[in-house]
Amino acid sequence: MSFNVAFIGLGVMGYPMAGYISKAGHNVTVYNRTGTKADKWIAEYKGSKADTPAKAAEGADFIFTCVGNDNDLREVSLGENGLFNTAKSGSVYVDNSTVSAEISRELYATAKDKGFNFLDAPISGGQAGAEGGILTVMVGGDEDVFKKAEPVIDCYSRKVKLIGKSGSGQLTKMMNQMCIAGAVQGLSEAINFGINAGLDMDIVMETISKGAAQSWQMENRYRTMTDDVFDYGFAVDWMRKDLAIVINEAKKNGSPVPITELIDGYYAKVQEMGGNRWDSSSLIALLKKKK
Repeated sequence: MSFNVAFIGLGVMGYPMAGYISKAGHNVTVYNRTGTKADKWIAEYKGSKADTPAKAAEGADFIFTCVGNDNDLREVSLGENGLFNTAKSGSVYVDNSTVSAEISRELYATAKDKGFNFLDAPISGGQAGAEGGILTVMVGGDEDVFKKAEPVIDCYSRKVKLIGKSGSGQLTKMMNQMCIAGAVQGLSEAINFGINAGLDMDIVMETISKGAAQSWQMENRYRTMTDDVFDYGFAVDWMRKDLAIVINEAKKNGSPVPITELIDGYYAKVQEMGGNRWDSSSLIALLKKKK
């Protein structure tokens, strides 16, 4: 079945995600703050573009957003030209941004008041996952709404799961980012240790990646970390944004996160080195700098 779909936010993640929805046969209307990106998208995929989020959402059965932070999300949803002004009754709004659980719960309640539905559905898998259509999607919201939206979300995902009530998707994404930060720091220390010890990293990683130390970061980033190549998508600036959300939420629910706070400080030092746009595996650069 084909649906009318609005997709708002064509960054490195949203651009290919919207493309997969279009390739699945849905009627996609896109909006992006930088209009040239929308022009490029409609030249590459079947669909149309709108001049505002509100225009994009007109008549849509499903509305997707994938934007940078709480403020960006508030602008495209609740702002003067936001999608909440035109979303039709019974439609489903799926937010793929990584934002606070607080704003997700606010959008859920406001959507209910206006007669449509909302799911917080942050994603994991990075730029490569978006381009390959194999993202993991963590969803918070009502089960009946999730079941309606699941076939469309499936267009760009390998795994999509309803976690619980509104906000649960964002809370799960916070856990995801905590795990990634810890894994990257541990891998950075191990690689730096191995280099200093004179070991061949290819041989070492081929060996230990088949044991209990195995991780996605090890499989996909050890070589680039060894070679100091940090241009693989998810930027340090964005990781710091995400970890700030984690730390703030942890304070609210009384969870100690000492390692997350420590690694957030390490990422701040990477920014001081000029690594704002380096990918999140660049923590190793700090260790190599200390030689």
